Amino acid sequence: MTFSVSRHFGVPAEQAWAVLADVGYWPVWGPSVRSAVLSAASLGPDSSGTVGTALGLRLPFRVTSFEPGRYWAWSVAGVAATGHRVTPEAGGCRVTFTVPWWAPAYLAVCCLALRRLARLLAA
Repeated sequence: MTFSVSRHFGVPAEQAWAVLADVGYWPVWGPSVRSAVLSAASLGPDSSGTVGTALGLRLPFRVTSFEPGRYWAWSVAGVAATGHRVTPEAGGCRVTFTVPWWAPAYLAVCCLALRRLARLLAA
């Protein structure tokens, strides 16, 4: 069981995906991310790396689910974290963030991430 929040964006799904899958953008749209380093050239199945958090911690992460151009989910320090889905829609796409059943309070952070993502994609 998961909880989710989503938002429609007036950009092609490929454009939204490019921002969500590029670790260089994670600190721009992710309120809890200050830095990210990927151990591979690009995000993909079983990718791993480290993420610097807003609390100043550097934690290992691993991509746990991956559908190219559509969805990726990860675990941080071995704990299931958010999922990131891009769905094509008329006039653009929908971005959905999911959180585990035990983390519904994190949806507020995901809502802020969607607002930041809107500003980034509009630029």
